[in-house]
Amino acid sequence: MAFEVKEYTQAMEHFIVQMENISDLIHPDTQEAMGALCQVLRIAQVEADFYEIMEYDEKKWGGRAVFYRGERMDRERGISFEEQTEEGNLMEYFIYPIQGEKDWETLELEKIHIFVKLLFSFHGRILIMQMVENLTFRDQEFGIYNLAWFMKNTNLMISRGEIIKYAACYFNLRHFSVVNQQIGRGRATTVMGKFIRQLQDRLSDKEMVCRVNGDNFVVLFYKNNLKLVMDYLKGAGIVYDEKEKKRVWVTTYAGYYMIPQSCKSAASIMEKLGTAINMAKNVRKTEYVFFDEELMQGIRMGKMIEATLPEAIEREEFRVYYQPKILLKDYRLIGAEALCRWFQNGKIVAPGEFVPVLEQSKLICLLDFYMLEHVCRDIRRWLDEGKKVVTVSVNLSRIHMGDMDLLENILMIIDKYQVPHEYIEIELTETGTDVDFKNLKTLVSGLRGAGISTSVDDFGTGYSSINLIRELPWSVLKIDKSFLPGKEEDDQKLIMIKHLIALAQDMDIECIVEGVETVEQVKLLKESNCYLAQGYYFDKPLPVQEFEEKLLEI
Repeated sequence: MAFEVKEYTQAMEHFIVQMENISDLIHPDTQEAMGALCQVLRIAQVEADFYEIMEYDEKKWGGRAVFYRGERMDRERGISFEEQTEEGNLMEYFIYPIQGEKDWETLELEKIHIFVKLLFSFHGRILIMQMVENLTFRDQEFGIYNLAWFMKNTNLMISRGEIIKYAACYFNLRHFSVVNQQIGRGRATTVMGKFIRQLQDRLSDKEMVCRVNGDNFVVLFYKNNLKLVMDYLKGAGIVYDEKEKKRVWVTTYAGYYMIPQSCKSAASIMEKLGTAINMAKNVRKTEYVFFDEELMQGIRMGKMIEATLPEAIEREEFRVYYQPKILLKDYRLIGAEALCRWFQNGKIVAPGEFVPVLEQSKLICLLDFYMLEHVCRDIRRWLDEGKKVVTVSVNLSRIHMGDMDLLENILMIIDKYQVPHEYIEIELTETGTDVDFKNLKTLVSGLRGAGISTSVDDFGTGYSSINLIRELPWSVLKIDKSFLPGKEEDDQKLIMIKHLIALAQDMDIECIVEGVETVEQVKLLKESNCYLAQGYYFDKPLPVQEFEEKLLEI
């Protein structure tokens, strides 16, 4: 059979043009690209084995691919060619003739060799492109896509008008530093990888989980899979020790966004997701938040509050209310907590509306110092008027923990009004990070050295509670109201609050329970030998004038 040069040339041109458009090694269009050329060269099948060259010239088999499959293959007369990339990867090509036809002639073998060389060059280019894409768009630790890929792919979906089908979620692994401490960094990394892979396995190929950084991820998924994603991200048990079947419970903070057709860019999606997860994690302290119009209204309100705060402080729109603390042995007033109320245009702005907003910025520090100064001003006046005075506790946000001069600033305000230190107590919330904890320890120790009482507020609601009271010299332990049984008896709450009270007493720390509202709760505290309480059963937070009347009754 004579070799047809013209047919060969046309088939070769077709092969080259088509292969330029193929972007992966095993592609369905490869069969068509080389079909005409294989017919001219009387090739029945083209296969290849891929190897990675290991140390000491060992080879690791990477798999076999069939690029072209014709008819009547003669495996006995097949020939092979080896080609090696600069990166050390080896490819072995297998070319099989058509069964029943004569052996290849010398010219045909030369053309087949050229064909293999060209095929290898295309594969080399594809491998380099895949390597670059892997470095650019994949997270090297877990092998999943990264934020750059999310941005690129999402923008592509927007341009195609496909984004309306999708929702997105930005999530953070909740308190994962604690998992690191509990099981070690290596095992924790394994847990993180399994958690992400199990989420991806629940989704289709067109849905993706991408790593943003650290323990932060973003997932793009079909809207009808919302419940599936939400259920999984609420919590999953991940095995980290297969032998002993040990596992850890992984939960998340998440921000969701149901993407509309009008969405213009991936950047706008990320901006909205960032707003939602920040609201969930730092403001509402909840598992998840959806970005919607209601959330936007809240954000606009927050910006308005931030903008008006300095003037509101200057006009003294914030007033101190005092909630009595009661000694249960004789129901005598023994102290008070200073609480902030904002009077704006004749109306009271609820603390829940402005305190969380201010805690997102340093502005809460401004308000805290304002409150401390006004408390000190009141105490000074009471002393000057000859009234009996009780210790007043003033709340201090954890945002202050980054202030190296915090202790000096507190003492400066107290001493400015010459308030005896025993009349001031600083209430501090629990903290979960090492840096905050070190700063908190320095502050508590410094205040104790200055004779100022300190209390840990909302004890039991944070992550570092036990270590917090073991390491720091607290004066008072304030147990959160969530541990008090309600109208229906709760055996677990009963057990826990009794043990918390006993723990404080054993450590010689004064104990007070907040949120007391019923006679049954008072009875429980007495039975548990806790004789300090605060709550609506005794008194609501009182304006200065009403609280002063209480002082006259001491």
